[in-house]
Amino acid sequence: MMDAIDARAGVLVLVDYQARLMPAIHDAQQVVAHGVLLARAARALGIPVIGTEQNPAGLGPNVEPIRSECALTLAKMHFDACADGLVQALHDARPKARHVVIAGCEAHVCMMQTALGLLRADKRVWVVASASGSRRPIDHATAMARLAQAGATIVTHEMVLFEWLGGCQHPRFREVLQMLKAAG
Repeated sequence: MMDAIDARAGVLVLVDYQARLMPAIHDAQQVVAHGVLLARAARALGIPVIGTEQNPAGLGPNVEPIRSECALTLAKMHFDACADGLVQALHDARPKARHVVIAGCEAHVCMMQTALGLLRADKRVWVVASASGSRRPIDHATAMARLAQAGATIVTHEMVLFEWLGGCQHPRFREVLQMLKAAG
């Protein structure tokens, strides 16, 4: 199916969940919790997880629960992480990576510009709205609309988890289901 996420060709990118930024993000606790859940499930399923940090010298690192789940955290100065080597990092993590699930902060700045950069790099992009945040809900909503118009598919964290699994016979189904239940 053309619109299905292929976990075997996928990578998860978590953009700028930085500790100094998170207090300003609307519903930050849920945004981080959903990002962590995605990362833990991705790791259980063998999907590479890459994080980014915007100007870490100025904004500090990602919150520890996100940072610890990332195989690599890319420091960047551009809002679009592709301008700072993300496409190469995706290739290094999974050479045939065509499908990118992305989430992060701020949804209308760094996450959106990175998703647009990935689309320009001919990646198939799924944006996880429930694991992305902005200071204002209108900015989040407008970013999701713009990304959908640009060709990204807007999804929730649960949609991604169950699509990665494909069915209840997946060998990691129970493990991922327990993660989901534990997250609430």
